[in-house]
Amino acid sequence: MSLLAEHRGLLDSLATRGRLRTLQPVAGVDFASNDYLGIAGSDLLRGIAAEALARGARPGAGAARLLRGNDAEFAALEREAAAHFGSGAALYMANGYVANLAIFSALPQTRDLVVHDALIHASAIDGMRLSGAAARAFAHNDVQAAADLIAGWRAEGGRGHVWIAAESLYSMEGDLAPLADLCALAVATDAFLIVDEAHATGIWGPEGRGLSARWAAEERLVSLHTCGKALGVSGALVCAAPALCEVMVNRARGFIYSTAPSPLNAAMVRGVLAHLAHDGSRRTALLDRIARAGELAARYGLAASGTQILPVPVGEDHLALRIAGGLQAQGFDIRAIRAPTVPKGTERLRLSLTLNPADDELAAAFAALDLALRAEGLR
Repeated sequence: MSLLAEHRGLLDSLATRGRLRTLQPVAGVDFASNDYLGIAGSDLLRGIAAEALARGARPGAGAARLLRGNDAEFAALEREAAAHFGSGAALYMANGYVANLAIFSALPQTRDLVVHDALIHASAIDGMRLSGAAARAFAHNDVQAAADLIAGWRAEGGRGHVWIAAESLYSMEGDLAPLADLCALAVATDAFLIVDEAHATGIWGPEGRGLSARWAAEERLVSLHTCGKALGVSGALVCAAPALCEVMVNRARGFIYSTAPSPLNAAMVRGVLAHLAHDGSRRTALLDRIARAGELAARYGLAASGTQILPVPVGEDHLALRIAGGLQAQGFDIRAIRAPTVPKGTERLRLSLTLNPADDELAAAFAALDLALRAEGLR
């Protein structure tokens, strides 16, 4: 069998199992994006971009940052981001995936242990695979299980540093990590704590600065703030002690060998952070929308997460696709989430609450979802 035939067979197998993924054009009312604050296509961001271009921000980087690509916009953003999030330093990277690869491949050493929530982002798992450190998963949000893993590793003779990794708000569950307990565990075990704030940045924590903000000044904390979700632009900021950021500059291959992000993007992130620091109206509007969605969920017998991510369990690939397809045909962009993005048997619809739909569209989406679930015998 030729290589192309093997790949075609793989695609056929994925299609048969309801796992085939295809690129879809943007259409319908937005219940699928991570543009939580409605900034990505806003006049606010257009104005920030126009101002940045007018003062000379460059659209193109031209090189990796360690060559000639280290534009002044990056230094300004990193300085302002460290002040905004309360960390010792910040490092701007192309996206959250690259940032997680950088954190987990460059910071833990071969002699170390990384204990991580079983539902942490795939990019973090990939970063661990590039590291020589041992990696062990604990059951979702089970702090005692994490403590037991650390104690067991020490009993086995582990003598390196421990890194505890979690998301602050889980991207497919919509629930929050027990960060206070994880931080206490980090202190008790002299461990570092890595918190992926991707879905919390701009929304949760004091003034939207993340759920780990109260510990931001501690050198044991590393936090990741993506810029392409609530902030509406692209890229990611790793906030950490200056020495840890310098280590990533020297050891993170995705940073060293990649062309730098667009300086214009960095300028736009600066503008968005400055705006959100003095104007919390978008955040307040989103929190109100989350509360309204909770009321609608209760009306239709759905479980509300209390956050902007509302999963609706379905439990089977083809069924999730069929329901999502029917909702999309009605003009609601609601997507099916399947394995391996979520564990097999937990396939679901994922409603992402943003400021993009109108209030009546939000209510209509919940009504349509209820009818679709009833038609499939799930209500």
